[in-house]
Amino acid sequence: MESDSTTRHKPRGRVVMLVDNGVKGDSRVQKAARSAADAGWDVVLFGVSPDSQKHSWNLGSAEVRLIPKPTPLNPRRHDMRRPFPRRPLAYRSPQVARYRVQAAKAWRSDLAFRQASVKAAKAGHPGRSAGGSTARLLVPRLSAKVYSKWVALRARETTDLQKRRSMLDARVDRTTTAMWQLLMKERAWRRLTPNLWDFELAFAKHIDALKPDLIHAHDFKMLGVGARAAVRARAAGRPVKLVWDAHEYVPGLPPRHGRWLPGHVAWEKEHAVFADAVVTVSPALAELLKEGHDLAELPTVVLNAPVLSPAADEVAGADPVPDLRELCGVGADTPLLAYVGGINPVRGVETIIEGLTLMPDVHVAMVSVPPGKPYAATATIAKLVDELGVGDRVHFLPFVPHWQVADFVAPADAAVSPLHHLANHELALSNKFFEYAQARLPQVVSDIRTMSEMVRSTGQGEVFRAQDTEDYVRAVKAVLADPERYRAAYDKPGLLGKWTWEAQAEILDGIYSRLLPDRPKAAAPAAEPRADAHA
Repeated sequence: MESDSTTRHKPRGRVVMLVDNGVKGDSRVQKAARSAADAGWDVVLFGVSPDSQKHSWNLGSAEVRLIPKPTPLNPRRHDMRRPFPRRPLAYRSPQVARYRVQAAKAWRSDLAFRQASVKAAKAGHPGRSAGGSTARLLVPRLSAKVYSKWVALRARETTDLQKRRSMLDARVDRTTTAMWQLLMKERAWRRLTPNLWDFELAFAKHIDALKPDLIHAHDFKMLGVGARAAVRARAAGRPVKLVWDAHEYVPGLPPRHGRWLPGHVAWEKEHAVFADAVVTVSPALAELLKEGHDLAELPTVVLNAPVLSPAADEVAGADPVPDLRELCGVGADTPLLAYVGGINPVRGVETIIEGLTLMPDVHVAMVSVPPGKPYAATATIAKLVDELGVGDRVHFLPFVPHWQVADFVAPADAAVSPLHHLANHELALSNKFFEYAQARLPQVVSDIRTMSEMVRSTGQGEVFRAQDTEDYVRAVKAVLADPERYRAAYDKPGLLGKWTWEAQAEILDGIYSRLLPDRPKAAAPAAEPRADAHA
């Protein structure tokens, strides 16, 4: 049962955080919740349950609650309409098509059985005739054959229609999308992506029951949920503050269909105006958000930096940091590159593998194996490894807890980040960038805008042209030839100190304190003991 609004308040007030995932795979959200609770705020973090049940646990003094999110609005409107006039012969849904096809097969199967039973009975086998003489079954068999062809035709029409409809990019779809954008502007998401209501309807009552003093909405989907909760509270006389934590640049996301992007852009546009403060992950994204939403002030940058001193409950029961070189089976003299992250076509992993053919003495540690099911693209990369004959120098390793990453990869000679040019890649300074830095590893990065600018400005690594294997090899060889030159960049006073979550948490707490000035930090309880991540 959820706590009521009178039982959990601490002196500094209640913070409700919102995220549209299951929390456990989102290190930024976990760090934000835990550090806010350490600073004396009463934190409840809501996420999305993976099933129909509620789940809860604690992150330090912060409470996590996963709420089921039914998706009755997930089917798109056209899925519930008849196919006329686009495909007059199509069935009204794929489910009906599958039923008709199977029923036609069943009819023909039964007719075959009836005919066979007559032959078997005449031959003296057990059983009896099922009324299937050749003459008697002639018309039914002909009818079934014709009906099956008719059903198959309509099923093909249904499949073709679904394929055409799925991306919502036909002329009629583009026209109606443009019409709703013109007529409704930022309210157009109600028509283009009505499934966003499912988030609001799932979480609203839980947020309202807690009567928060501040709502921290992570990313764009929960911005709308948080904004609507804040508006309801303000209308009831409670001056709730809203912090929007923008993780990504929505206009730069790959669209799932023709209405996905304009719908989500409109959702973000409508609700951004209700935020009292905006934070984001990089200076470049901060500029775009200010311009795109006409914000009164530039969003505050809170970097995706790693935790250097994890809490005691985080490290309790955890395995020691594995020995990277031992897992790879290589000695200290073997050149070893480290890559940490997922495997998909836009992350540039192919460049790493292809580069090994031009560097016969180099190995690479691919820290890319998630618990459970592997990434879909892993099989493609494994095939490429086999085709190029570099399997003895590519080492696929499991992920480690986020607070162990820096220590885990530190024995490598350099770290690589071969991202392709995509809008959000251009704007990001990823978790891994800062984890590599805390490991004091020289970095070889592709020429995506924000990361390459940082590497060039600090001198901590080399930049290569994205998807250019020869230029990547040039950059790797330069780093391996003189690694200490690049490691020296980390000696700059204050550089690594500000690239920690501990430093970023102070920035975030400063925003909370500015919005709620009557809740001084001095009233916060002492934080729980911290473990030494480097022990």
